[in-house]
Amino acid sequence: MPFADRYGFLRAWGLWALPLRLIVGFGFMQHGYAKLLRGPESFIHILHALGMPFAELLAWATILVELLGGLAVMTGLFVPLAAIPMAMVLLVAIVTVHLPNGFSSIKLLSVTATGAHFGQPGYETDLLYLAALGALVLGGSGPWSLDRIRPGRRNHTP
Repeated sequence: MPFADRYGFLRAWGLWALPLRLIVGFGFMQHGYAKLLRGPESFIHILHALGMPFAELLAWATILVELLGGLAVMTGLFVPLAAIPMAMVLLVAIVTVHLPNGFSSIKLLSVTATGAHFGQPGYETDLLYLAALGALVLGGSGPWSLDRIRPGRRNHTP
């Protein structure tokens, strides 16, 4: 019997959703912030190179989805609504960037005196993010979320 079922610790305190929210929210925000630090123009050029239409609009939309969606998930506010554009960003990344690289996100090519050298990441991490978003949408944000104190919210979180 799993720890959470045996002792009811995670369910009783509502901690089951918190690690998912924190890692997914922080991960998305980190990616959006990195795009801002490098300059949105760099990401626009990448989207142009991938043949994406409306590269400037898509670049800014992606940055905003990553920053605002990440914040929403991290705080547990409007997670089902935020998950839709976040899932779209992940699916586009899988199809346009990661799919040709296979499943694995970690491809150790060599280890030299300068350290480990890795190949291009596959779509594994994107699938993990999608699974975590799905779990949060289906299972709710948990009691330790801003959705719990939002007026007019539906009481569907177990």
